[in-house]
Amino acid sequence: MSGAIPIQGAAPSRRQLLTGIALLVLGQWILTLLDATGKTLTQQGLPIMAVAWVRYVGHVVAIFLLLGPARFRAQVRTGQPRLQWMRGGLMLASTLVFFSVLKLMPLATATALNFCAPLFVVALSPWLLGERPGRHARLMRWSGVLIGFAGMLVVVRPGGELTPGGVALGLTSALLFALLQMLTRRMAAHDAPMTTLIWSGITGAALTTLLVPFFWFTAMPTPLQCALLLSAGITGSLGHYFVIRAFQYADASFLSPFLYLQIISATTVGFLAFGQLPDWTTALGIAVICAGGVWVAGGESALRLVARSLGGTR
Repeated sequence: MSGAIPIQGAAPSRRQLLTGIALLVLGQWILTLLDATGKTLTQQGLPIMAVAWVRYVGHVVAIFLLLGPARFRAQVRTGQPRLQWMRGGLMLASTLVFFSVLKLMPLATATALNFCAPLFVVALSPWLLGERPGRHARLMRWSGVLIGFAGMLVVVRPGGELTPGGVALGLTSALLFALLQMLTRRMAAHDAPMTTLIWSGITGAALTTLLVPFFWFTAMPTPLQCALLLSAGITGSLGHYFVIRAFQYADASFLSPFLYLQIISATTVGFLAFGQLPDWTTALGIAVICAGGVWVAGGESALRLVARSLGGTR
């Protein structure tokens, strides 16, 4: 897994850009498997807190084995432990809420509602991050917010497949994910991405260990459920690891439009595992949410950057 060359200081080659895209897509597919596992286990009646406990403990163990003791000790050092604990707690809250969402709605729909997170980021960043973009950028971002909001209204329309409680949880999940993204931006100035990944697991494991005795399994999980529980830590850690590696090969501005490809993995896995496909109206709303998110990420200029980077490098 080692040997990636960070792209700082030099324009990345086409091979590096394609490697970044491939790693990002691979990470997204693995994280979708984590979501499907969480949906399966919670729908079968396993406590969400207990599932999260196994997921985060497995996350720490998997990263430790992936890096080895020496690299793990080196990467775990942080200059901002308080912020890391805050971010880890926020990530745990996001996980618990999203697993609750997955109990109530199809995987693709839950994933699409989570794509509303960039819309919350645009709305909150002037106050929480102090970001004051220029007038043109501000118009671009807010037009993307309006597009995404329109798509959300289509997905949650009256008479649709979603209950009011599911919609409320879905939007709460997106808000928590947006706050997580903003805190991650702050952490990027202090710690390496791998350090943040490790601390995410440590914080989640520590907090769930304190809480899980009150939410323990009412019955011994079946062998298949045990296998799925063990896989949750592996898919969670590997998925985030590959996403981090992707951003070592390509800039965030280049990769942002490709984040929305996760809707493909969510739709595919949702159909194969649960036989669930969005109806045409919901699919239209999901497409509009994704379009709004891409527009927030830079719209036409972001897509031109992708085309220029892939077409103008070797």
